[in-house]
Amino acid sequence: MELIKNTMPTEPAKILSHFNVPKNSYTFKAITNGLINDTYLVIVTNKPAYVLQRINNNVFKNIAGVMQNIEQTLPLLNSDLYSSIHVIKTKKNTSYHKEQGFWRVLSYINNSTTYNTSTDKNIAFEAGKIISEFHALLSPINATTYQDTIPDFHNLIYRNNQFFDALEKAKKERTTAAKDAIEFAEELLPDLLDFCFTELPIRVCHNDTKLNNILFSKNTNKALCLIDLDTLMKGYFYYDFGDAVRTIANTAPEDEKDLSKITFNKELFSSFVDGLSTNKNLLSKDEIASLPLGAVFMPFIHGLRALTDYLQNDAYYKVAYPNQNLDRCVSLFNFSKKALDNVDYMNAILKKKFS
Repeated sequence: MELIKNTMPTEPAKILSHFNVPKNSYTFKAITNGLINDTYLVIVTNKPAYVLQRINNNVFKNIAGVMQNIEQTLPLLNSDLYSSIHVIKTKKNTSYHKEQGFWRVLSYINNSTTYNTSTDKNIAFEAGKIISEFHALLSPINATTYQDTIPDFHNLIYRNNQFFDALEKAKKERTTAAKDAIEFAEELLPDLLDFCFTELPIRVCHNDTKLNNILFSKNTNKALCLIDLDTLMKGYFYYDFGDAVRTIANTAPEDEKDLSKITFNKELFSSFVDGLSTNKNLLSKDEIASLPLGAVFMPFIHGLRALTDYLQNDAYYKVAYPNQNLDRCVSLFNFSKKALDNVDYMNAILKKKFS
């Protein structure tokens, strides 16, 4: 979700020339909905052929670790239900090229698309199904062999300490404007901090399973695979569950100002869990029990990070207008509260679907 942007080099063809791709007359089209990396479609004869990306090393400090995690994962993400993506090596047989930043090239899946939001129950089902398949394919892996590409990414103790440090140093006008959000954070933090200490299996997680990080077929609307794998690292299943729920059961944008538009859509949630439960033996009983609070936890921790950055005068996230970080925070907290109000409902659906 980090919004630090780089600028495109004047000669993208020069960057591409360092990779093992056939010589051709390529053109380049920017993909503007990405929030971390700079991403470009590499086009030949009017058709996308590759994805060229500059990895944001302001966010990902260990580029070699990012690519190591991805390279050890992609060969395993291949089944009848899961479409493969490949890293295109450089002419020096490396996974990235350093020039005006750190660059990689990935294969492109034809006739694919993404959705920022959707009211389609089939999209919700397919999202659950592909996340389930992703975890089923990676379940044999020892997650402790993965490097932490963003240390403490979902560590609420760390984010809690950041928040209170920012609160202590914040300008009065910002603490006044954020008064209600601060009170909500202080009220919910103790319960969620206790929740974080539950003993759960450590898995290889995507760690950023918002809906637009899932690739769908344009022809059939079937989910094909997960993309944006830079945050591949160890974690708990409720991370991926909660991040998906906050963008599937809620169809409003992350910084929606009209809180009446932020909803917990039970039909979309149920369809998502239907898809997730296609691998009924994937999760332990303790993991299943953790999921409803995971749906509270993930929007909350994203909201807390936005609030912290607001109190720090927008030092981390890029903002389009002065209070955007506060709007993000309020919107995310609002969905977190709605998820909290639906914990019993989520428990009942999960118990039914996974029985």
